[in-house]
Amino acid sequence: MPVKKQLYLMGLMTLLIFPIPSFVALYFLEDIKLTTFLAFKDFKIQNIAFGGLTGISYAIFVYYITRHPIFRKIPLNVEELIRKSGINLPDAIFLSFCAGLGEELLFRSGVQHYLGIILTSIIFVAVHGYFSLNPPLKSLYGLLVLPFILILGFGFNQWGLWFAVSAHFFYDLVLFSFILKEKKLPVDDF
Repeated sequence: MPVKKQLYLMGLMTLLIFPIPSFVALYFLEDIKLTTFLAFKDFKIQNIAFGGLTGISYAIFVYYITRHPIFRKIPLNVEELIRKSGINLPDAIFLSFCAGLGEELLFRSGVQHYLGIILTSIIFVAVHGYFSLNPPLKSLYGLLVLPFILILGFGFNQWGLWFAVSAHFFYDLVLFSFILKEKKLPVDDF
């Protein structure tokens, strides 16, 4: 299967399947209905805008920090996959939306409800493969993104689901955009 199709399949699975365990647990254990789970009451422009600004700001920060030579030694499989996939900006928007909504419904609405912000954030970074003993340098990237994931957790508690979804969406989209731009330009050495 071509890489682009695999990415779309992973995006759809994230969007449609990841939220199911959280919703089922909250529905049967907490009697939370679907409309409450989707937090339509938190769908406010100020929460979305603040989340967007947070995601954009942190993505720019991470992008420029990861241009440091030490990060060139860290294999970030996602960046390589994006470069080889042939995706474009509309693809990046779709994949960012899938990850933003699907992962936040799973982690913020579900896992965080039961495990709290800190443990959920550590699990989130670990599940993405950014904590590693082999190579240990990969954990440096995990430590770089962990504060952002903590911000999502605390922001979820303060401003709701749509803050976290927006921050996650824009974080991913900005990083996708930088990687797509790099793909078209020769990479210079530091």
